[in-house]
Amino acid sequence: MKFTKMHSLGNDYIVIDEYHGIKVEEDFKGEFSRRVCRRGFSVGADGVIFIQRPEDKRCDVKFRIFNSDGSEAEMCGNGIRCFSKYVYERVLRKNPLYVETLGGLRVCEMEVEGDTVRSVRVYMGKPRFQLRDIPMIVEGKKEDDVFLNEYLQLNTDVLERVKLSVVNVGNPHALVFLEDNNLDMDFVRKNLEVLGREIENHKAFPERINVHFVETLGRNEIRMVSWERGVGYTRACGTGATASAILAHKLGKTGKRVLVHLDGGDLEVEIGEDGAYLKGDAVLVYDGILRDAL
Repeated sequence: MKFTKMHSLGNDYIVIDEYHGIKVEEDFKGEFSRRVCRRGFSVGADGVIFIQRPEDKRCDVKFRIFNSDGSEAEMCGNGIRCFSKYVYERVLRKNPLYVETLGGLRVCEMEVEGDTVRSVRVYMGKPRFQLRDIPMIVEGKKEDDVFLNEYLQLNTDVLERVKLSVVNVGNPHALVFLEDNNLDMDFVRKNLEVLGREIENHKAFPERINVHFVETLGRNEIRMVSWERGVGYTRACGTGATASAILAHKLGKTGKRVLVHLDGGDLEVEIGEDGAYLKGDAVLVYDGILRDAL
C-alpha cells in the first residue's frame, strides 16, 4: 500500500489517498492507524490522514484523521494543512479548497509558488464555549453554561487543582494559562505527562479532551505546550494554537492577531467576526510502500 509521510511543525502524519478508492476497510481504520503509528515498529506517526471523496455537496474533498491510539478525531489544524498541500499538489488543483471534516466545513487557502504549496491558511470556524459542545460535566452548571478560568479539582500529587478554560474549535480543548495558576513552563514540562493525562481523562470530560499549557508573552504573542487527546505530548497542535489564541483574546490577554510559539515552530492565528484563521506551513517528507509492518 502506498503512503506519504508529511509533517507540520514536527507534528507528523501518514497520509493515505483514498480519493479514487478505499484502501483500508472502515472497520479496520482505527486498528490500522494504531499499528502503523508505532514508532520503532512501523512507519511511526502522530496520526493517519485519509483523503476521501466528500459526502457534503458544498465540499471538494473529505478529511479524516485517526490518532496514534486508533481513535478518530473531529479535526486537526496541522493535519489539515498537510492534507491541503497533498490534495492541491496531487489530487485537485483547486484553491481555495472546501473541506469536509467531522468538525464541520473548513476552507483552506494555499499560498503557492509554481506548483508547490508554501503555506496554508485555514478557516477554523466559530468557537463554541457551551459545556454541551465540549462536552463537559460540571456540578451546578447547565449545558449552555461556559467554563472560563475556573478551577478543576485534580487527583494528583503534583497539583490539587488547576484554573482552566474550555472551548471547541472543531474538537475540544482545555487551556491552562500559567500566569493564572502561578506556574512556570519548567514545572509544566517536568510534570506534563501526569498533568496532561489527568486532565485529558478527567471525569468532567466524558469524551476526553486536548490539554494545553499557555504562557502569555505579550499583547500579540503566546507560548504553549500540548498534550493531545489520544496521542500525548506533541511538538505542535494547530487546533490547540487556535483555541489558545481565541481564549487569550477572550480573557483580555491578547489582541486579535496572535503569534503562537510551539516546540515545533510558530503558527499565526487571526480572530475575526466570522471565526478564526490559522496559518502555517506543511512539509511532504517522503513517499513509501507499506508492506509487512502491521
